[in-house]
Amino acid sequence: MVGPELREAAVLLGAAGLVGVLAHRLRLSTVLGFLLIGLVIGPHGLGRFVGEVPALSFLVLHEASVRLAAELGVAFLLFMIGLEMSLDRLWRMRALVFGLGGAQVLVTGLLVAVVARLSGNDAAAALVVGAALALSSTAIVMQMLAEGGRLGTPVGRAAFGVLLFQDLAVVPILFVVGVLGAQEASGPAALILGVAGAMVRAAIAIVLITVAGRLLLRPLLRLIADTGSHEAFLAVVLLAVLGTAAATEAAGLSLALGAFLAGLLLSETEFRHRAEVDLGPFKGLLLGVFFVSVGLGLDLAAILEEPVWLPLSVLGLVALKALVLLALLRIAGEPGAVSVETAVLLAQGGEFAFIVLALAQGKEVVPSETARFMALVTGLSMAATPLLAMLARKLGRRLEVPEDAARPGPAEAGLADHVIIAGYGRVGRAVGEILDAQRIPHVAVDTNSARVRRLRKEGATPFFGDAAQEEMLALLGAGRAAALVVTMDQPATALKVVRAARAAWPRLPIHARVHDEAHGRTLLEAGASAVAPEVTEASLQLGEGLLTALGVPEAAARAAIAERRDAVRRVLL
Repeated sequence: MVGPELREAAVLLGAAGLVGVLAHRLRLSTVLGFLLIGLVIGPHGLGRFVGEVPALSFLVLHEASVRLAAELGVAFLLFMIGLEMSLDRLWRMRALVFGLGGAQVLVTGLLVAVVARLSGNDAAAALVVGAALALSSTAIVMQMLAEGGRLGTPVGRAAFGVLLFQDLAVVPILFVVGVLGAQEASGPAALILGVAGAMVRAAIAIVLITVAGRLLLRPLLRLIADTGSHEAFLAVVLLAVLGTAAATEAAGLSLALGAFLAGLLLSETEFRHRAEVDLGPFKGLLLGVFFVSVGLGLDLAAILEEPVWLPLSVLGLVALKALVLLALLRIAGEPGAVSVETAVLLAQGGEFAFIVLALAQGKEVVPSETARFMALVTGLSMAATPLLAMLARKLGRRLEVPEDAARPGPAEAGLADHVIIAGYGRVGRAVGEILDAQRIPHVAVDTNSARVRRLRKEGATPFFGDAAQEEMLALLGAGRAAALVVTMDQPATALKVVRAARAAWPRLPIHARVHDEAHGRTLLEAGASAVAPEVTEASLQLGEGLLTALGVPEAAARAAIAERRDAVRRVLL
């Protein structure tokens, strides 16, 4: 007999594959696809008909059975976001994170609490409801921005700043819920002292994890990279993500925050692109499980029980959060188009609201009926996020003005019109020095970890990774690059790089170093735009020096060598 865990894994994998195909065919967001499939195979979908058709029980999942995988999905998303960041960049974003993000949580939470109080809830319940509904969905919003390639845009940065503060705010919110549920510690003084203590403990935990990560992570990754074992490298990166997440959870923080710290630490090393390529599939699959879990919790029959108040509550929450964030963004000086799009994009409830409401219900701070209703409002608003994202993008485009469009993009948004150097040995570095002399931006990647480490100590900044992987080239900006230069020694490796680049970017100019004419013809047939035979070029330079030394005039010697070089190119082409 098939065990329940194996059955659930088979159903989840089948659902993920089905969503991928349908989303591609129907041009839908994968987020919306996972939400819908969760609704269909959940206890409120096919689960309602198990009594009449027992065979359907094989397809039905429950939220509890996928909870761990769903939490890991959010954690891996935050890890990938951390990889895109750096401590310096995070410090530059402090106004967005702590200024805008803090104001959004405070103002939205207070306004929702006032509405909840006027609706008949006591002060404690209203405060908890306000804090829970002030949070937005990091998982859904960041995934949709990543799918659209908009993480580096002003909207992406503003949204990330607000969401990051919300994730940090979960810790004191959960502590407040615990204090409110303890009768002996219900006084204002105890509440303030408790929150302050929680924040201090959280700060100490973050500092300790950051220091330990900096001391241990880079040397360990270098040691593993020197072995050339792909499996060992992947295992260490997974250990860094899950280990840091477990450490933050043990300190009373969230799994997601720990994973973000792991990504932030790894972003400062030469291994960040390699880690992003290797863990991308894990993140996508586990995050899909999270969206499925949200769909599992949606009960459409409950809408019929509250046909007026439930839709009105969802609309009211979306409108209130959007208006508050719009006002704060305009006060912060953001352009109108950016403000409107960001405000609408973050107007839904968030995944941490379920955790806060569940704890508050267990502590009897919020009545069960109120917690269930608010959780349903949160879930429906999250399900509506793909539609809100489309609306936000349309509003942003309509409100864009020439002044906004003319603003130069920030440096961290990514390179453009740059050169990618695949292989950073003596030839690759020589090419890099030539580009530096002409102030042409470039980025390099090499599979030799010892070489990357040595060059970084000398001031160069190559990354560790395999340029034959399309994902790695994409991370290096191949779609925006002016050219790709292939300089590696191994002919087979160079051929893989050329084929991968040409298949993904048909118009990308590819210049390759080759060993001889046969190697050159092979790369040209694979899609290289131009090749430079190393042996031939060395012999031509030696011949030019020899002719000059024998008394041939320099101009005549250069002309003779140029004629020979042209003859070689004609043979190759």
